[in-house]
Amino acid sequence: MVESDVRGLIEAAVGDGRHEFGSFFLSRFFGMEVAYGHDDCTVKFEVKPHAYNPQGSLHGGVLATALDISMGHLLHHQFGAGATIEMKVQYLASVRSGPVTCRATFLKKGRKTFFLQSLATDQSGEAIAHATSTWKLI
Repeated sequence: MVESDVRGLIEAAVGDGRHEFGSFFLSRFFGMEVAYGHDDCTVKFEVKPHAYNPQGSLHGGVLATALDISMGHLLHHQFGAGATIEMKVQYLASVRSGPVTCRATFLKKGRKTFFLQSLATDQSGEAIAHATSTWKLI
């Protein structure tokens, strides 16, 4: 990756400096698009080389971030701001290119504590990771 490419990524991520749901530095840096369904939230992004691990596939931390964003945005969209209390990620397959989609849904809705899950799939619909998490309204 050349210096001008890196500069372009950073400039796009900084953007106008907004830091809000659906558009904040990390989501812009990785080119994530957030969409809401009736009872779900999807985060989509294209795998790019700057997000690779040393083995040449999407870094697990980037994938965990996308899974977390999908669940946090779903909670915020329906109930308000929350904080992740805990999150478990199971990595099922590696991905080197194409779009990744993370679809979050509720497992259980409480008054202040919520249990969510998100499934990440590749462009063919194959599961590449699954996350479960516990959230607290703030």
